[in-house]
Amino acid sequence: MRTVYFTDGTAEGFFSAVFDAYGDKGAFLTSSDAFQAALDDSFVRVPPSPEKAARVVKKLEALDRGCLWEIDCILRTPEADREQAAFLYIRLLTEHKGPVRGMLSRPEVRRARELAERVGQERHRLTGFLRFRETADGVFYAPCTPDNDVVELLMPHFAARFKTFPFVIHDLKRKLAGLCDGRNWTVVPAPEAELVLSENEDEFEALWKKYYRTVNIPSRRNIRQMKGYMPVRYWKFLPEKQDDSP
Repeated sequence: MRTVYFTDGTAEGFFSAVFDAYGDKGAFLTSSDAFQAALDDSFVRVPPSPEKAARVVKKLEALDRGCLWEIDCILRTPEADREQAAFLYIRLLTEHKGPVRGMLSRPEVRRARELAERVGQERHRLTGFLRFRETADGVFYAPCTPDNDVVELLMPHFAARFKTFPFVIHDLKRKLAGLCDGRNWTVVPAPEAELVLSENEDEFEALWKKYYRTVNIPSRRNIRQMKGYMPVRYWKFLPEKQDDSP
């Protein structure tokens, strides 16, 4: 028999569940009600506790400060086993009292690294694939539907890149938006957006498409390779790819 510890899906909720479940060798952590339960499972809902979460984070910082970034990335994936994958990684780390990311013979390390790398790769891709459109009030707006919850990870990059320009990165799938006023940024719930584009936006997009066609060499067109470097799921928000969208 195992005990299933339900969290609220937040990082604080996850670390609180780690605190409660650590001594339970048969523990399973999840925030999904859709996971496959066994007939003899018992269930515990763990409310977020700032004190418990802080104690777990402090312990992990002492053992391997870099693991907190990895755990944060794991929890940003949509995978049903993300909390359990992070929990097993933490358990191994505490048992060895130090970094374990190089222990690739262990399945819990391989799974943790797989999930964390997915998030890092998508963040990297979107720094190049996001397309911002200028609105009538001078704010630059970029919609996206990433596989992972990466808007918060994108904000520091674009805040440094845009300097003093206000911008919005809108995750339409999760209904979240990263807002920057030119100096400070935050992430807030954002179910939908009503846009009024600037008078020059159509002209900018036309110029961008013209540039794309100019540098493209039709005789060397390789769709398969293009999809490898630029996954099709991102095309719908790329003005230069609208004519190619499947």
